[in-house]
Amino acid sequence: MPNYQGVWSLSTQYQNASGWPFPLPASIGLFYGGYASSTTLNTIEYIDLATSGNTIDFGDMTQANRLNAAHGSTSRGVVGGGNGNTNVIQFVIFSTLGNASDFGDLSVGRWYLSSASNNTRGLFAGGFISSDSDVIDYVTIASEGNATDFGNMTSAKMHPSALASSTRAVMSGSYSNGSSSYSNEIEYVTIGSTGNATDFGDLSSSKYATDSAASSTRGLIMSGENHTETPRYKNDIEYITIASTGNASDFGDLTSNRTVGAACSSNTIAVYGGGTDAASYYNNIDQVTIASTGNATDFGDLSAGRNQLAASSNCHGGLA
Repeated sequence: MPNYQGVWSLSTQYQNASGWPFPLPASIGLFYGGYASSTTLNTIEYIDLATSGNTIDFGDMTQANRLNAAHGSTSRGVVGGGNGNTNVIQFVIFSTLGNASDFGDLSVGRWYLSSASNNTRGLFAGGFISSDSDVIDYVTIASEGNATDFGNMTSAKMHPSALASSTRAVMSGSYSNGSSSYSNEIEYVTIGSTGNATDFGDLSSSKYATDSAASSTRGLIMSGENHTETPRYKNDIEYITIASTGNASDFGDLTSNRTVGAACSSNTIAVYGGGTDAASYYNNIDQVTIASTGNATDFGDLSAGRNQLAASSNCHGGLA
């Protein structure tokens, strides 16, 4: 803590306020890395999920990264993979501003992967190496170390998205590079066990690069892309009831058609930040109330437009 002396004027107090510690919000969402204007970013920014507003600088990742995946417990944010098949996993402490630290390694380095967690265990699923991957591996969030094999997805795929309740992780949407095909499949695993994924149901359409967030009971799947359809870039929001199985239902729309953004949530609201429609990099953060249905509204902005970023929070439905 700075050792400032004497009596300050009001202007001096404002000038030196950044040198003093301050409490972070109880409900934090983090956005990690991303890509914009031919630059891969190492930045981490945060929002207070209880109050709409723009992101604030949190720190930096150990390396610039994109097309990675993130999850969180109540105390730690964990981000892994990305950036040309890296196997690096890193973490931050939600309650303290600062740079990320090394956590360990994925069982297989890959990018275009997904991630979800409860308060104990974090999963990384799917992705792309030199070909599509069906790998699911896991870490114990409270203990640094390498990821361990969990099981396999129903097929090898890249760019699914994932969400979780305290018991289930649900993955949806994807692209098969081998067959040049899109999937509407939703699948799930039980987080506390190990084993292969099981069919859950279907999205309303086949797409990849969706992003997901959840309360303890309801999961939202947002955005996406399908090169063979018009519009190519989606603004769809769909929802599922996590404890059951079945097809997704219409929830509403994002404020714009875009893809490859990032989503996170509290147990009440879900936010979707960034993304692209090929013409623009978006800095918008949208929000919806998970328990209702309806179109998204403005939450705030990222510090700059970007896509291919990841997000996690310390208050999502998997922790409830």
